[in-house]
Amino acid sequence: MTAAAAASGTEGSRRGTLYVVATPIGNLGDVTLRSLDVLRAVSVVAAEDTRLTRRLWARHGIETPLLSYHAQSPASRRNELLERLERGQDVALVTDAGTPLVSDPGGELVTEWAERGGNVVPIPGASAVLAALVASGIPAPRWGFDGFLPRSGSERKRRLARIAADDRATVLFESPGRTAATLRDLAAACGGERRAAVARELTKRHEEVRRGTLAGLAASAAETPPRGEVTIVVSGADLEHGTPASEAAEAASLDAALAQVAALVAAGTSRSDAARQVSATTGIPRRQLYGAPDRKSG
Repeated sequence: MTAAAAASGTEGSRRGTLYVVATPIGNLGDVTLRSLDVLRAVSVVAAEDTRLTRRLWARHGIETPLLSYHAQSPASRRNELLERLERGQDVALVTDAGTPLVSDPGGELVTEWAERGGNVVPIPGASAVLAALVASGIPAPRWGFDGFLPRSGSERKRRLARIAADDRATVLFESPGRTAATLRDLAAACGGERRAAVARELTKRHEEVRRGTLAGLAASAAETPPRGEVTIVVSGADLEHGTPASEAAEAASLDAALAQVAALVAAGTSRSDAARQVSATTGIPRRQLYGAPDRKSG
């Protein structure tokens, strides 16, 4: 039995196994023993950035060949990896940090191999999402992950409104250059007093977690922009005590819903049916969606 087969708990088979391997999010010592076993045993490792992955290779004496596989890779590279799997070679997928597919590339390879009936084995490890949650100081018995928000437009407004109304904590990823703007938008949608935390450079030398209100954190980020990888944690809406989404969030949600109605009408749906469909998915009263254009024009 190979080390990779032992790591999955099964004997090798005619077709290969695709291992989805989490790697450290900063501190190279955070790699798991099982991850090292798999990375050493597979035939090849598909890496988002081979230059970064080689640091892990050098630290832990791994000699497995690397292939570049990222969001801009041509379909031929994915086909090459699938052919290797079909021939019985085991393949590991890694990204620059953390778990592949969590706001990282690799989804198409995993989906296609799974659809072919291939074996996909997750190898868990370090997670920026969980690290930020436990360090935030924010109650999170239930939480949601929203990845990176769109940079602008109605979809950004819609997702901000959804975060504002959610009674679960929400975790977001953001680039350091856009952190202040995102915190401002979150404060406008959720209310400036909503509790939040901004974690940066988790597990690294300059790890820092700022805690406070969204308004205060937005001001701090504008004055001193964060550096490095940023994860934001926002507390859930206190629906039990009557503090759901702010008026700004509700307005953004209504605007997004009206845009959906307008798109359906433009595509040939009657206004009545369009209002009914959007009401069913958003929870906004049908009469509010149906009558809003008339009220605006009047």
